[in-house]
Amino acid sequence: MNPVPRQEEILSQPHRIEKDLLGKLAVPADAYYGVQTQRALENFALTGVPIAHFPKLIVGLAMVKKAAAAANCDIGLLETDKYEAIAAACDRLINGEFHDQFVVDMIQGGAGTSTNMNANEVIANVALEAMGYAKGAYEHLHPNNDVNMSQSTNDAYPTAIRVGLQLSHAELVDSLALLQASFAGKREQFHDVIKMGRTQLQDAVPMTLGQEFGAYATTLGEDIDRIAGMIDLLREVNLGGTAIGTGINCDPRYSELAVNHLSEVCGHRMRLAADLIEATSDMGAFVLFSGMTKRLAIKLSKICNDLRLLSSGPRTGFNEINLPPQQPGSSIMPGKVNPVIPEAVNQVAYQVIGNDLAITMAAENGQLQLNVMEPLIAYKILESMRLLRRAMDMLRERCIDGITANRDRCREMVANSIGLITALNPYIGYDNATRIASLALESGRGVLELVREEGLLDEDELAEILKPENMVNPRTMNGKNSNDRRGYLRIGKRCVKA
Repeated sequence: MNPVPRQEEILSQPHRIEKDLLGKLAVPADAYYGVQTQRALENFALTGVPIAHFPKLIVGLAMVKKAAAAANCDIGLLETDKYEAIAAACDRLINGEFHDQFVVDMIQGGAGTSTNMNANEVIANVALEAMGYAKGAYEHLHPNNDVNMSQSTNDAYPTAIRVGLQLSHAELVDSLALLQASFAGKREQFHDVIKMGRTQLQDAVPMTLGQEFGAYATTLGEDIDRIAGMIDLLREVNLGGTAIGTGINCDPRYSELAVNHLSEVCGHRMRLAADLIEATSDMGAFVLFSGMTKRLAIKLSKICNDLRLLSSGPRTGFNEINLPPQQPGSSIMPGKVNPVIPEAVNQVAYQVIGNDLAITMAAENGQLQLNVMEPLIAYKILESMRLLRRAMDMLRERCIDGITANRDRCREMVANSIGLITALNPYIGYDNATRIASLALESGRGVLELVREEGLLDEDELAEILKPENMVNPRTMNGKNSNDRRGYLRIGKRCVKA
């Protein structure tokens, strides 16, 4: 984290003096931010993560300010030349310029006022330069009086967060859809690879590797629909509610005009909340959206746990699949290659789960007409979305796309598994199946070897039962009693045909 320059350091370099409620303060001469941003920069040296790390939030702020200026101009409160200068400055921010001027730490006191003022000051100074004035010449265009007209941090900031989340939302869904498609591709590639399924880490019944990867594709596909549908939560805004939702210092026409302009600017149909007082303090939409990111993180982590198990070994583990090797795995053990990509995704998931808890606590701890913890909510929800998007892209590109199957190893484990007895259970009866399984465990011999030895099934029957398509899908039993092997008699330890 770069140290924040002290006032004496700023005074020793080219600077300008600005003043606010608390008095005068030096600001670097080339800075587009102003005195209130400078105070926040000095006060909140916390995470080292400035607003600039989340470009979509900056774009959201600029879109809100442009829409507000347009509404104020429509009403006649803002002169046309000022509106045009503000709108042009906002467009430059939307296009990616001046993002390095958003220097305030994401965690800050003041319910987001420092973020709002960082935006107001940058927009004002960019506009002033375009109008032919020096930075800080606020008598010609003021951060509060003009850029922040008809607004409070308490309606502009949460609205900007919602716009920023909408702009980030599409990228998250796109990354998820690409990952889901990668798993679906493996479902087709591995459709004929027979293997053992496992429950509680113990052998269960046969399945195909394609079915296993297909299940991953299905579970991620469910979240594509759910996350995509959550964008509607972000459409409702409290713009025009100003300080606590009562709309003080705001023209009655402003809210509807501002929301309509915002819809045009951001390309999403926004709507004004029915109860602006409720909307100013309620964080429910963020809690629900964060819960969805946690759900996705949990699914991704579970899948990555499976990948690590399935690729374990290679000589002493499952070794059913090969993950693409990405880097040497040890500084002391030659030849060791670790599942580093799934491991990294696991850690991302843990961070997202932690973020969700932080958001939960912050949402719960707002008092009365405002939630002052909203900066933490914005920080953590944007971080979760960015981490998940990057993790999914990494997992797809550097792991899933390159996975191969160890076909012989998978079939060998099926042939040697006690779990194979389940496929034979409907044909030899539960009692015989239990006895054969126990004998196989005690003797170390194979299930099929014992079944053949005792003559419980002939080779034609075994061949039919053990066809992969018959073991991994529902099948009509042709009148067989699943609880009894009819036509066989028990003689000592053996069963023979009657």
